[in-house]
Formats: sequence, C-alpha cells, structure tokens
Amino acid sequence: MRFAAVLNQEGGTLRTIDLFAFSDQMRRTLEAAGHSIDIDVVAGKDIVATLDSVASKPGIDIVLAGGGDGTISAAAARLMGRKTALAILPAGTMNLFARGLGVPQTLDAAVKSFADGEVIAVDMATANGRPFVHQFSIGMHAKMVQLRQNMEFGSRLGKMQASVRAAWATIKNPSAMKVTLTIGETEIVTRTTGIGVTNNLFGEGHLPYADNPAGGVLGIYITVARQRGELVRFLFDMARGKWRDSGHVEIHQADRVVLKIHSAAKRFRAVLDGELIRLDRETTIEIHPGALNVLVPARAAQAKAA
Repeated sequence: MRFAAVLNQEGGTLRTIDLFAFSDQMRRTLEAAGHSIDIDVVAGKDIVATLDSVASKPGIDIVLAGGGDGTISAAAARLMGRKTALAILPAGTMNLFARGLGVPQTLDAAVKSFADGEVIAVDMATANGRPFVHQFSIGMHAKMVQLRQNMEFGSRLGKMQASVRAAWATIKNPSAMKVTLTIGETEIVTRTTGIGVTNNLFGEGHLPYADNPAGGVLGIYITVARQRGELVRFLFDMARGKWRDSGHVEIHQADRVVLKIHSAAKRFRAVLDGELIRLDRETTIEIHPGALNVLVPARAAQAKAA
C-alpha cells in the first residue's frame, strides 16, 4: 500500500519527540513490510492545507494522520465517503477514536500494527453538515474546553491537569441551558447542564469511546445533574464508563437528532471532536454508516468482524 503521512509538529505528543528520527523509523518499518510512504511534517497552521493536498493525490491508499483531536478530525472529514483510508497515529491526550478502533496507544506500536493492518469501514456523523468522528457536545464540556484554553500547559500530563482544573471551575459554577431535542417522533424539552451526541454509543467500563464504531447509531447523552455533588458524581461515572448505572444521565439512541437552543445561544459554544465551534440556534446531527475507511490492526479487524 502507498501511505501519505501528515504529522502535526505542534500536535499532542509529537511536539515532545524527535519527529525526524521518528519519521525515519516509521519509513523503515512500513517499507520493510512492502509499503511505500511519503511523510510531511508541518506546522499546525498548515495541517488543513496539507491534508487537502495529500487527500487529492492519485494513487494514495492510506492517509496517516498524526496529531491531536483537531488533526484527526480534519483528516477524517477529507476522507469521508472516499476509498482512501485513514490511519490514526495516537498522539493526542486521550485518543478516544483510536481506542475504539483498537489502535495501540504508543506511537511505535501503532506504526507496527499498520504494517500488516486491514481496512474496515466505520461510521461518521455530521452536525449541520460538519463531519465528526467522536462527539458533538454543549454545556459543561464546552465550558471546560473554553476555560482550559486560557491555561498554560506544555505536555500531555499538563493538559490533563488543566482539564481537571477546568472541570472543577465548571462544576463550581454550572450553567443550565433550555433546549428542545427531537429524537425520531419524540420531542424532549428540558433544562440541562450538558448534552453530548456521539458517533455510536459509548461502551461500558472504560473511557468514553465506542466499542462498536460501525454500530450505525448516534448516542445522545443528556446530563440531568444540576447540583455540585451530582455533577461530581456524574463526571466520576463518566470517567469510569458507568453510563447505565449512573442516575445523572439520560441516554437515547437514533440515526438523527435535532437540537434547538432556547437560551441565548451567543453566550454558549459547542465542542466538535475537542475543538470549540460556534453554537447555532438549531443543529441537525446525523449518523453516516460506513462513511469512513480506516486502517486498523489485523486483530482489531477480526474482532470487529466477529
């Protein structure tokens, strides 16, 4: 297979390693398995343009994207509905989409798994036509991301610590939003501190990622916690993957959901695959089964097929 790698030198753990030495090792690993690879190491501001260029090249079988959530999401958006597959180098903080695909969580192990990997089709979702691979969320999560952006950190551990501080600041002063959710024939009008709409339902007993990335459904998670103690327990349950046991979240599933904001939308933001975006007054979120080809370890492909 012919690989084209795009590595964000400012993204995730890639900014803490010798990228050129890593690139040489990646080339040797893949070429030893009979593949060819072109590698672009670029600044964060050039990621989108480079992905556009690489994705449009003829003869490319795999686009290998390395960086944080924004890099992976941008790469997936450009490959949605195309034959060219995405390989994810897990260089972000939590690497939730990569975990759901069974990709090893160290860089070297991930590259080795790609050498004899297999291509499978998984789902993507869109929010008002904008693709995402993991989650669209409003409320607490968006506020946490907004607060974290104002904090300084220079490593993955630093980002995790900043996330904890931002979460605590959010819990101390939660904001509720009045929304209407239309899920199939059901209309839900509520005030909530947070809603997450996910590309497939999260699995149980682990970090929030989908066990089945080709399940064909959106997961709709509505936080019913309001008080500080309830919010702490909700976040604790979320981190442990105790969704079904939690009394602080209401769970639905559908292939399409319409979210209408009745509160002053300009006061709030949304998060799409970890990136802050504008929150529209009305957002239509849809699942797109099998819309993305991904390269996964052979054992992961066999497990998904079982």
